[in-house]
Amino acid sequence: MKRPLSVALSCALLALPLAATAQSAQRPEVQAAAAKVKDQVVAWRRDFHQHPELSNREERTAAKVAEHLRALGLKPRVGIAHHGVVAIIQGGKPGAKVALRADMDALPVTEQVDLPFASKVTTQFNGQTTGVMHACGHDAHTGILLGVADALVAMKDELPGQVMLVFQPSEEGAPGNEEGGASLMLKDGLFKDFKPDAMFGLHVFSTLQAGQIGVRQGPLMAASDRFSIKIKGRQTHGSRPWGGIDPIVAAADVIGTSQTIVSRRTDIAKLPAVVTFGAIKGGIRYNIIPDEVEMVGTIRTFDEGMRAKIFADLKNVAEHVSAAHGATAVSAVPDSEGNPVTYNDPALTARMLPSLKAVAGDANVVEPSLQMGAEDFSYYAKEVPAMFFFVGSTEQGVDPVTAPSNHSPQFKLDESSLDLGLRALLQVTLDYLHQPKG
Repeated sequence: MKRPLSVALSCALLALPLAATAQSAQRPEVQAAAAKVKDQVVAWRRDFHQHPELSNREERTAAKVAEHLRALGLKPRVGIAHHGVVAIIQGGKPGAKVALRADMDALPVTEQVDLPFASKVTTQFNGQTTGVMHACGHDAHTGILLGVADALVAMKDELPGQVMLVFQPSEEGAPGNEEGGASLMLKDGLFKDFKPDAMFGLHVFSTLQAGQIGVRQGPLMAASDRFSIKIKGRQTHGSRPWGGIDPIVAAADVIGTSQTIVSRRTDIAKLPAVVTFGAIKGGIRYNIIPDEVEMVGTIRTFDEGMRAKIFADLKNVAEHVSAAHGATAVSAVPDSEGNPVTYNDPALTARMLPSLKAVAGDANVVEPSLQMGAEDFSYYAKEVPAMFFFVGSTEQGVDPVTAPSNHSPQFKLDESSLDLGLRALLQVTLDYLHQPKG
């Protein structure tokens, strides 16, 4: 599916006040630091790529991260949200507090990219044997933040303020009934003793060309919620449907009618929304109408009011359409806590826009369309002003529209994105700390 990009940031973003903006040129210390750690960042990324670990299972990755932070003279706190690692760099001068986040987990995906450091790891997931792959780029994020840590520690005597390094597990979602990710990091007291004035995060992104950075103010990525609907009928022989209540027919009607929630009941002129049924399970034999059918799916929204209304509409459709068939619906909408909207603080985004342009060039900083994918960085953005941006990962000569996307077994990272990501994250950090609001 095409996800068009505008080559110019919106007028609204450019019109925001730019008092105390970041500087318009790349800091020389950023370039020097990037040149010094460039090869090491690539090596870290390749190591993590070759040894991926699923959500809430990032033991080796966390140990490697903590080991390097200790080697830098830091005192990392480990075991947050199972395998999270957090360390604070204390600058030599007074100033603001900044937090930087990288996620560490991989996906249950069997790699199909021919690389000398390709993952050969397999595991059991949901009762099936599967490969494990950094198909979303979290290996790159972890390597980048380790590089930023090196650079900041080297200049800490002249650094105003403090920087919290957040290496987060389970961004992709905790398995089963486990807790994990950003919400558990916060529950475990991430901001209890260190409440940042601003927080930054990045994500390598296949739909952007290597060399580009994507950022937009306000909503960036959707809220993501799961739902489950169980429709109960009455089992009967397939030749005598009148002898029972067919939950399969009722389920089909529920799925069809649910499409009107977005197409006819939601103001998509305001913001987009999605209701998707991802799986349906019912029956065991060709000539038996079963007792029940279970369906699961996802809802994506950008507005809390729309989010709540779609929840109510889906429950209403499930219950009343099922009742029209003589069946009953047991619905959990949502069935668990979902990710909120990933929201970029408008003032902070405007303030840091020149930082991103300084490292990528004006023409290479673009405004992406609203992304229906979700990110649990959104939990941090609900607590403190935050900015999350994309770093292009598709190599030159390959069309980002058709390139294998994040989460694909063929996802391939152009490693030049590591250098750009490091310089961008370091630049926004230094610009924020060295140029207080005024």
